[in-house]
Parts: sequence; C-alpha cells; structure tokens
Amino acid sequence: MQPINTLDEFFTRSGAEVSLYHMGRRVTACSRETLRAFENAEQAWPEPWQGQARLGIVFRLGAMEEPAIWFLALPLDEQGMLSPAQRDGFINRLLETLGRNAAATDPNMLDAAETADVDHLMKDNPLAFTPDITFQAMLNARATYASALPASQHLEPVEAYLSGQQAIDWQALGLQGIADYVVRLDTSTADALAPRIAALPTSVLHSLCYCLEHQALPQALVEALRNQGEQAASSGDLETLCACVRSVGSSTPAYAGDWYTSLLSDSAACGPDLVAAIAGRGWPLLEDAERLPLFLQRLAEDERSHFAAVVKDIALIPRLRLPVMLTLRDAPVGSAIQSRLSAMQPSQKG
Repeated sequence: MQPINTLDEFFTRSGAEVSLYHMGRRVTACSRETLRAFENAEQAWPEPWQGQARLGIVFRLGAMEEPAIWFLALPLDEQGMLSPAQRDGFINRLLETLGRNAAATDPNMLDAAETADVDHLMKDNPLAFTPDITFQAMLNARATYASALPASQHLEPVEAYLSGQQAIDWQALGLQGIADYVVRLDTSTADALAPRIAALPTSVLHSLCYCLEHQALPQALVEALRNQGEQAASSGDLETLCACVRSVGSSTPAYAGDWYTSLLSDSAACGPDLVAAIAGRGWPLLEDAERLPLFLQRLAEDERSHFAAVVKDIALIPRLRLPVMLTLRDAPVGSAIQSRLSAMQPSQKG
C-alpha cells in the first residue's frame, strides 16, 4: 500500500467527506485541487496570511455523528510554497493516532473510538490556530449553507431587523445570525439593505461590514457602504471608515475600484489603519496598474507604517507578487519607495 504523505491523500484514502475553506484573508471555499497542487509543490498558496496558508477543514470520518473541524496554519516559504516539515509531522501523528485503518478504502472500518481521537489531534498541535469570532461565524454559516442545513436560530431576528419589517432591539442580534444573513445575501435582498445602511447603529454596521468583506457585493450595496464610509471620514470616525473600506474589498473593481483609487489619491486620508484595511481585505483591488503604485507610495510615505512587513505580506499573494516586484523596481529615484528600499539594505562597511 502506498504511504500517505499529504493531507489530501489522507482524506482521499480514508474516504472522508471533506469541505475546505480559506481562513486567512477571508473565509471562502477552497477546492481539493488547490490543496492537492499546493501540497505537491505545484503552486503557491493563493491567499496567504502572515506567512501561512490558513485552512479550515470540515470533515466527517468513519463513524462520526457530527463533522469535525480542524483549523490549520501551514507555514510558507519566501515564495509562498509549503514548508512541509510541520505538515509531515502532523500526518505522522495522525496516522499513529488512527492506526492502519486510516488508510482503509472503506471508511466504515474506522470505529467511533478511533474517530473520537481526531479532536485530540488539535491539542498541542503547532499547526492549530483559533480564528477570530467573525471568521468562525462565517465558516459555520458557509458550511451549513453549503450542506443545505438550517441556519442558526439567530438568522430570523437579523432578517427582521435589517429588512425594517420588525422593531427589534439591535443589541439582541447575534453575530452568527449576521453571518448567516450575509451568506444568503442575493441582489434583491442587498438592494433592499442598501438604503438601511445609513440608519444602522455603529456596532451593527461594524459587525455587518466584517461579514460582508468575505464576498463580492452588488453595486447598490457597495455604493451605500462607500457613502457611509465617506460620511464617517468627514466626521473623523476612522473605525467606521476602515470597516466600510474592508466591507467592499472582495467586490468587483467596477463597483469598488474607484473608491479605493480616490482614497489612495488623498495623502491625508491614508493613515496606517486605512492602509492596513486595504492590504488585509482589499488586496484583490490592488491588482491594478494605477492603484498598486499609489498604495505602495502611500505606504512608503507614512513613517508610522511597517513598510517591509506589508510589502512582504502582499508580495506572497501570487497574483500580486510580480506587480509588486516591478513597482518597487521601477520606483523613481528620490521617491518615498526608493528611500524605504534603501533603508532596508544592509549598511556597507569599508
């Protein structure tokens, strides 16, 4: 029997039912083929976060009554490829825990006692991490929706409140309900939500924004969030501005790109918090010949920013790696970018 060398091989050979989710920059579905190619060193991880491939794995193995969830942060090298040592150690521990039956072609050969041990594999595991509560809520919402399972009990009051059909104390709304609402958001519901954005209490708006940032939004909702963000900027509410900027980060450039360009064109608007919001959640909109140089320029100009760390972080994103390198290479002599790059060079001693 062939040895099991990768996570993908383990799930294939064990007959597990598996759903994968990106858990780094946003919570989105991840294909098995993406994991397979990544583990086989055929491609870099598409959505790296802080030098890691953060993955949520929802699976049912053998006699499990309920699915298990693993949150794994696989370390990346400087090219965004897998550094396999810790992954290999985890697989060895996994196989030792579950024994020979882990490789069985018949998943029913794994009994309840063996599958119960799966949860213990996350204890003292160097690859394990705990996502923040919004990421956890979005994963739960996506996983239940994809499996055609009922939403949480918190969805109904959120729908009633955000539709304006029922007067509900907003403080009673649950984050899980907001996440469930967002994953079910279609164009007609989004269009009905858009005029309600301006009237939402700040806490509700922030929670909503932090869920909306995980998916593309229709035009009317993007425009409403932009208007709310610009109003927040005018009143000095930086937290709400950044929340609104983040919320549209996964939306099409045709809807959200102009706002990002406008923000990046205003040197007074681009402090560290806004730059961090764009880099962390709006990175798809930086794949643009105008916005990327503007972003790097603003990043370099602000002495408070961690230029090297942010550049390294976004350069690990495969679609941005070459554009970032070319923009840095072509930065004009005497520019803020050139100054930052010079400061990063080791000093020459005579």
